[in-house]
Order: sequence, then C-alpha cells, then structure tokens
Amino acid sequence: MVACYFHSKYKSALSKTYQKNGKSAEIHYGTGQISGFLSQDYVQVGDLVVKDQVFIEATREPSLTFLVAKFDGILGLGFQEISVDNVVPVWYNMVKQGLVKEPVFSFWFNRNAEDDEGGELVFGGSDPNHYKGHHTYVPVTQKGYWQFDMGDVLIEGQASGICEGGCSAIADSGTSLIAGPTATVTEINHAIGASGVVSQECKTVVAQYGEMIMEMLIAETQPKQICSQIGLCAFDGTHGVSVGIESIVNEDKSVGRAGAMCSACEMAVVWMQNQLRQNQTQDRIMDYVNQLCERLPSPMGESAVNCNNLASMPPVSFTIGGKVFDLKPEQYILKVGEGSAAQCISGFTALDVPPPRGPLWILGDVFMGVYHTEFDYGNMRVGFAEAA
Repeated sequence: MVACYFHSKYKSALSKTYQKNGKSAEIHYGTGQISGFLSQDYVQVGDLVVKDQVFIEATREPSLTFLVAKFDGILGLGFQEISVDNVVPVWYNMVKQGLVKEPVFSFWFNRNAEDDEGGELVFGGSDPNHYKGHHTYVPVTQKGYWQFDMGDVLIEGQASGICEGGCSAIADSGTSLIAGPTATVTEINHAIGASGVVSQECKTVVAQYGEMIMEMLIAETQPKQICSQIGLCAFDGTHGVSVGIESIVNEDKSVGRAGAMCSACEMAVVWMQNQLRQNQTQDRIMDYVNQLCERLPSPMGESAVNCNNLASMPPVSFTIGGKVFDLKPEQYILKVGEGSAAQCISGFTALDVPPPRGPLWILGDVFMGVYHTEFDYGNMRVGFAEAA
C-alpha cells in the first residue's frame, strides 16, 4: 500500500503487550476510508497508558486524503454505539481503567498562526487558561456522535427560520467547516457574497410557482405541506420528503429532476417565509429568492469569497442552550496564503439531513476554534465557552 511509505508504522512483532485479534474491519469517513484488521495492545496517549486497547491496523488507505495527510492515524472520540464491531473506544477505557480525574475531555484550538502550539486536547477535564467565563451546557440527545438540540441560526441578527421546529447539532473536531441545511447556507452565501452554483430547477420553481407559494404562505397554509400540495414533492403524511435531500444522506447519486424540483421548492418556502416575517414587499421577495437561486452551494463543497470584503460581512450566530454564540467574518472565513496570492473560503458548507434526524448542523473546527468545547461524558452533555 502506497500510503504506508509516507507514514509511521506500527509493528506488532516489536511489542511484548500485543495480542492478536485478526478480524477484518473497515471505516468509511466523509473524505475517505481505511480497511485492515483488529489488533490489541497497550496504547499511550500523552502520559496515559491504556491497557488492552483494541484498534484497527490499517493495511489499505485508497483515499488521497490519507495519503497526503500529516497524521498517521485517527483517534475516534464518539460513543461506542457507532464503533466498528462494537469495539470499546480509547476514551471509554481511560475512564474504566481510572486513568482520568473526571470523565470529561475538552478541545482548545489555537487560531493564532504565529504560535507553535496548535491547540490542546485535555483528557480528564478542561484547562481554565483556554476559556473565559463559564461553559453553556446542553444535554446529549442521541448517543453516537455528540449530538444535541440547537435553536435558530441568525444572519446579522435575523432568524433564518430553519430551526423553528427544532434542529439537531453535532460538535465534531473531525469536520473542518460548519455544515448545515442548503437553504440557510445559501442565505449565508448571499449575505457574504460567496460564489455558488446557479440552479435552473430553483429558477423554474420561482418562475412557475413563486406567486402560488407566496399566496399559500400569506393564507397561512402549513409551510411543510405547500410543496406537496402543489405537486412538487411526495407527501408522507407529516412533511414533504425531498428525494434530493434523502439521496444525499443515503449517498445515492442518481437524483432525478423531480427530486431537484422538490428540494428547490422546499428552500423557496423557507426563504419566502423569512422575508415575509421581515415585512418585505412581494416584488422584493421574488427578486431576493431569484438571487439565492444563483448562490446554491455544492453539497459538502467550498465557496470562495472576496478577501477585501470581510469588513462588510455580517455576523452569523448560533443559539445553543438559550445563549447566542456569534461568529465574526474573520472567524468564519478561512484565509489561505498571503498577499496577492491569498484566497478566502467560506467556513460554511451544505449538508441536508431530513426529519426526523434533521435539520442537522455539524459544528466543526470553524466553530470550535472560537468556542472552547467540553465533552462531559459523566453528565452526558456538551459545553461551550469563549476560547482564550
């Protein structure tokens, strides 16, 4: 395997504490996969030595992501419920073997590129030097990833409305950006002037059905039923199911035009609803929605922005545990390179997960870099505080 030549390797023959397992195993990540077999040994993390830890010896890494990566392995910190072959995670064994002071681990990411220290992962608590004030805690709602309920997302103080019926969120250090529903990420793209993809399906929906959608919203028709009532979405009894959104989650690439029209309709409903709340005129709303049709982000893709426009970009905020967590442009825009060669990338990317699992946001490193994050396994909660 080519990847083995570029990384440090584990050699079981050199270990006196190694125990053979040999069962085949593989893990699929968002940007690649690994396969190999299970082994058991003592694992050292910092000063902690975890006994009899089962792990995967990777023998195949077909993804270019892992080939060029500077790291040699991945340490999963999710719950055992999503562990491959139900293997007990390293963190569980740390707690079980009494290696940590308290069942808490926490992340601090250093956003000062001039410093040598990239950040800090603490097992057994939180470092008070790296956060200000107190953490705001929310309970874990589903064990697997560190998932919790979240309130609305605000763009320049205005509610996006996507989380009116509730949103789920996952705090995930393994995700670089912030991922969320296409409808809201498109509005953020428009507000910050990010590049996007022109959707002809979106423009067709607005041209042919825009006025009808608007009239139904004004008549207080249930927003979730509008797209099924006008025949653009199938109706399952509780909400219009977008074939397009479902297929992204199910990794099915064969999305038909009907599915794309349904997705476009569902987004148009959300956008128009937001604008009506702000008492905009119908002409202004139609013009705004048409502009959004030209700002659609590609799923899990990146969108470029003009580096010179940071000062005029709005804050984007997340409501968690009743508290509003603000992100400034310099915090959610990633700058790559310097001088005339500098490029700026939006920290937001599109990911659509339908109910009941969604709408879902993944708060990755862009968010965790601004807010110190504490994973409290003992109390089954996640906490956020301003990073220091």
